[in-house]
Amino acid sequence: MSPDAAAQASSSPAAPDVANERRSGDPSARATSFLSARNLRPRMVRWRRQLARVNAFEPILREESDADIRKRSLALRYRAMAGEKLGTLLPEGYALCREAGRRALSMRHYDVQIVGGIGLYEGHITEMQTGEGKTLTATLPLYLHSLVGKGAHLATVNDYLAKRDAEWMMPLFEMLGVSVGIIQTEDDQGSRRKSYGAAITYGTAKEFGFDFLRDRLLLRAQNRIQTEMLGGGDGGFSDSGDQVVMRGMHFCLVDEADSILIDEARTPLIIGSIEDNVRDQVVETYRWASENAPSFEIDEHFEIDDDTKKYELTARGRSRVRSLPKNDLVRTMGLVDLYEYIERSVKVHREFLLNRQYVIRPSEKDPNVDEIVIVDEFTGRLAEGRKWRDGIHQAIESKEGLEISVPTGQAARITVQDLFLRYPHLAGMTGTAATSASEMRRIYRTPVVRVPTNRPPQRKQLPPRVFGTLDSKFEAIAREVADIHASGRPVLIGTRSIDKSVLLSKLLDELGIEHEVLNANNVEREAEIVAAAGGIGRVTVATNMAGRGTDIKLADEVESLGGMHVICTELHDAARIDRQLIGRCGRQGDRGSYRQYLSLDDDILKGGFGVGRSDKLKSRGAANTGSADRLATTFTRAQRKVERKHFRDRMVMMHGEKDRKKMQREMGQDPYLDTPD
Repeated sequence: MSPDAAAQASSSPAAPDVANERRSGDPSARATSFLSARNLRPRMVRWRRQLARVNAFEPILREESDADIRKRSLALRYRAMAGEKLGTLLPEGYALCREAGRRALSMRHYDVQIVGGIGLYEGHITEMQTGEGKTLTATLPLYLHSLVGKGAHLATVNDYLAKRDAEWMMPLFEMLGVSVGIIQTEDDQGSRRKSYGAAITYGTAKEFGFDFLRDRLLLRAQNRIQTEMLGGGDGGFSDSGDQVVMRGMHFCLVDEADSILIDEARTPLIIGSIEDNVRDQVVETYRWASENAPSFEIDEHFEIDDDTKKYELTARGRSRVRSLPKNDLVRTMGLVDLYEYIERSVKVHREFLLNRQYVIRPSEKDPNVDEIVIVDEFTGRLAEGRKWRDGIHQAIESKEGLEISVPTGQAARITVQDLFLRYPHLAGMTGTAATSASEMRRIYRTPVVRVPTNRPPQRKQLPPRVFGTLDSKFEAIAREVADIHASGRPVLIGTRSIDKSVLLSKLLDELGIEHEVLNANNVEREAEIVAAAGGIGRVTVATNMAGRGTDIKLADEVESLGGMHVICTELHDAARIDRQLIGRCGRQGDRGSYRQYLSLDDDILKGGFGVGRSDKLKSRGAANTGSADRLATTFTRAQRKVERKHFRDRMVMMHGEKDRKKMQREMGQDPYLDTPD
């Protein structure tokens, strides 16, 4: 969300309804309620009453000075710390926040934002469309929870957004006498301790998780020292040693909640321990496996499980491993281990592609050394600092001929899901949560409510187009871009991978259409490219990284021409990601349109229906020279199957983690520090 997107007017629309989304993928669609009307009606009545109480304070506060506003805020803090329930302080607290926003930022919270803030205080995930002011809405529950003096955290997807949003909202909080801290990856322990000591702390989920683990390791080390010193007569510890940085986990508001709480739920945060002395042997075995992997053929030497996607050598494949030449270091490796190294390398050679799952870039530590950087499949951004587990990362390094980073053991580990379940108060905001409402409620106990737009949406959904092959699909996309570009309307084209954005860019070059390409290879220009994408005649080709963080503001003339047009070139594994891209147009009641382009060789068909049926559809597509629009629903069914599979995987992980922690606690172990590799 950009500052332009949240510039607030003083109009107050009708109170919202809570509604679900149609499976069409249109964020502006309205349908039935998430929950039964019987359950939601009392809740909405209560929220409307709270809204009326907040509005009643407004004329009173407008007459008061800045100093009086600050005194009121201080009085609320005393009442909260004395034990008064935050629910009773909410009307005055939200009214103060609204007034501070009006004075310090020239932004007044809309009524729908106040209602969204009430939902966040009560532990909901609020779905707010692009451009509806999520950053401003977040100030409401953050301020209210900060009053009790236990800290309020806002977790977002990267350092840039954490710093930008905190600095943007800081004048509002300062007017209320509330301190703000910002956690950045490069911060030292002293800076982190100071940031966590502030009333409100902005940071990323990754940094919150690593700080939790580092504190836990430090506490264990100090307890061990204390045990060893018992009876030593020292009289305890001085305060000169290391200290923990976090002061507890009270409330966390998760921005882009679907991305963090669902897409990255299974991502483990791991602090490594020192590796043993077998480094040379491991490195040599990775290189040996990578050199020989291309010679292994499917069905003859290995098989792939359709459900688990696990690679397993056949009897002939194992025989081939035994017969391959090996040097002295590899020969001392166990035979079962050699099978696993080959299976891993074969998988990497077949499934992990340069400029799709990863890119090669100079290391930040040493620009003369190249390294593998993961491309996040959900955001399209580079996942700096992350590595694939189970040797996959090292196998890719070997495949690309780079220096192999020997995997370390782990000293501490926590999943993103487990991290947020530790907060007694949790809420979240996103533009796309409707399709994951049941999962949010089941795992995190956070119901999803949809906050309507401040102005009626005018986004138009054009009929989807289906083609036989990717080439024919991209040619049709290029023709549509040329037609719309000629009218002066801006066009945003979303792709699933870097290589496809490059392919489409070449087609546009051939047509002489000037355009910008936004993917993980030029992330440093992301804000600049996205901010300019709404200009007259602008054409932008982007991976799905363009779906978050920065609003696209339309040029004045564009609205009269029909607004921005968005083209989706392929369905993603989750409908939410498609909706993020669609949400780039039609913000704040602007006009706009979008169309979905599909082809019978799209990856979603293989993921949803398996290799057999997807190959049949692919062959059918290769023989089809015309349109196959009638098959559009086939892609939606495939996407639903993929979503259900990912949901099952997350549930299995959650129950597995729960059982493991229970067993370790019964054994007297710390489930975060004593987890085996």
